[in-house]
Amino acid sequence: MHSIENQTEPLGHTWVSVVGARPQFVKLAPICRAIEKHNAQLSEIPIDHRIIHTGQHYDRDMAELLFEQMAIPMPDYNLAVGSSSHGSQLARMMQRMEPILKADRINWVIVYGDTNSTLAGALLAARLKIPLAHIEAGCRSFDLGQPEEQNRIVADHLSQLLLAPSTAANENLRREGIGGENDPQKRVSLMVGDVMYDALLQHLTLAEKRTEPKLKELKLKSKEYYLLTLHRAENTNNRRRLAAILKTVMSLDLPVLFPVHPRTKQVLSLAGIYLNSKIRTIPPVGFLEMIALEKNALKILTDSGGVQKEAFYLGVPCITLRDQTEWPETVTCGANQVAGTDPDSIREAVRGARHSDWSKLTVYGDGNTAVRIVDQLLVARAH
Repeated sequence: MHSIENQTEPLGHTWVSVVGARPQFVKLAPICRAIEKHNAQLSEIPIDHRIIHTGQHYDRDMAELLFEQMAIPMPDYNLAVGSSSHGSQLARMMQRMEPILKADRINWVIVYGDTNSTLAGALLAARLKIPLAHIEAGCRSFDLGQPEEQNRIVADHLSQLLLAPSTAANENLRREGIGGENDPQKRVSLMVGDVMYDALLQHLTLAEKRTEPKLKELKLKSKEYYLLTLHRAENTNNRRRLAAILKTVMSLDLPVLFPVHPRTKQVLSLAGIYLNSKIRTIPPVGFLEMIALEKNALKILTDSGGVQKEAFYLGVPCITLRDQTEWPETVTCGANQVAGTDPDSIREAVRGARHSDWSKLTVYGDGNTAVRIVDQLLVARAH
């Protein structure tokens, strides 16, 4: 196991980012911009940043479109693993990634969030003794039954540099013995802020230009619809739970716009779940369109961690369709209500959700997180 310490003279800089799902592409974009800024300053040690796209999300609207809209460099490698069981997917990721990571001296493997791509990158970096950095470290739902919770815990405990999005997330790491003076592995954990906030600020003006044509295309008016997203396995893998959520949503007082995740679409078809005209389904949309739709929704219902935070940043009330959240700060300030899947709880949460300007709160940083992350990676020394 490697440990790291700060030093005044940086090590060489060949970094590999491992991504594979939509939220990770969003987190990757500000990191790429910060790296480009560093290299443009004619640094004595430029960063050679390579991107491995595992292909965990293989729909064009979930991957290539985001790379285009967010001006992310095209991946150096696409592993094209596709969708399958957890074991098969992880095995393909690791098998196809291993020769890439072994081919050259790599100073950092960087993983993002809590997907199977995160877990595969973390496990392989640890086995190959490559220093590992985890962006969005320390988040906890405290439900070990969730694949995402398992992934983030394993990634955190294997990492040498842990970059937390909030003080609460950093405190979670310290309680688990990660970081701090008493960590025998000498790992470093830091509260740096949320790169998704960077991404939203960097793209908000462009997103706003998409608003009017997108709403006109969908025949919707601002603040006269709800926005729904569903993709978590805990909801989509349980037919009764999924049907109960959708039945409740179909009883709400306004139209519900539902960009359907490819896996959710498949589940709906196989389970024979039919939707009434209250729910308007559309294919997945690009990042800019999604921000526009979120900002103009009256309220958002979601099981997505990323959408919870985007709602918070945009000042739109959020109802979380899960029994817990890894973003407790959004609940504490009143921006987010954890409703679970009970119909009465969902309806009550929708009725009770109120607008406020939560964007003034700085619990997730100031929008300069990516620069801080790059600075930390530059000065951290693996040995």
